[in-house]
Amino acid sequence: MANLKEVKNRIASVVSTQQITKAMKMVAAAKLRKSQERVTQMRPYASKLDAILRNLSQAQTSGDGDKWYSQIREEKRILIVAVSSDRGLCGSFNSTVFKGVARLIQDKYEIQHKKGNVIIMPIGRKSAEYFVKRKFEVLNQYVSLFGNLNFENASIATDTIIKSFRNGEFDKVEVVYNEFKNVATQILRREQLLPVLLPTETNVTSTNPIDYIYQPSQEEIIVEMIPNSLKVQLFKALLDSNAAENGARMTAMDKATENAGDLLKELRLSYNRSRQAAITKEILEIVGGAEALKSA
Repeated sequence: MANLKEVKNRIASVVSTQQITKAMKMVAAAKLRKSQERVTQMRPYASKLDAILRNLSQAQTSGDGDKWYSQIREEKRILIVAVSSDRGLCGSFNSTVFKGVARLIQDKYEIQHKKGNVIIMPIGRKSAEYFVKRKFEVLNQYVSLFGNLNFENASIATDTIIKSFRNGEFDKVEVVYNEFKNVATQILRREQLLPVLLPTETNVTSTNPIDYIYQPSQEEIIVEMIPNSLKVQLFKALLDSNAAENGARMTAMDKATENAGDLLKELRLSYNRSRQAAITKEILEIVGGAEALKSA
């Protein structure tokens, strides 16, 4: 009978867990629709703005303006922006980012890492916890940015990056995040934020720069556009990560609900078998007692 009680308690526990995972799946689905719309609307704008910025930067190479944003330096100190989620229960979403950062360091910045010159800017509570625990040098933990994700809040992080790079504190800035593809698929992205890559340094097929008409002046436009463009690029990465997180959590909770259902079937079958065995045992005891009384 004790075994029956134990199985019954496990069934109640799994049913409760299944209700929670169902509710979390529904919440993630509702958030996913909104976050998917935001990133879908942002991508064309961010892509076009980035293309204009690179063409303007290429056209300015003959000028004497301040080109700090595209200045190629010796890569002594590296800043890696690692974008994770604030909460767990989203499958391998966060671990994919952590592994991506580890591979990036191993492939490109092993020498700088051994000298302690690889710094992490964690965006998301899980990222902050992970890299602080592993004794990485951390710059400005943004652990609640996704609670109120908007352009103004994202710009705070970008301002810190721009100021640090312009002051020479870092020679290169890269962003590692999950890009949203669909509900079940997230793509790990590693993108260089600074210095800005000019079209001649990328896989652009056209080598002829676009001829723009500048008003008031080319230099003033570029100086104004650079910070805004960088803010848009990082904000787009955060929107992508947020949508990918909701998709990953929805998938994880759906799978957890299915697993709970399978476990319930096994537990109920086990409970019925144990109950049947207990009843059979009691019947045999009664029959055995009756036979004993007859023979007495």
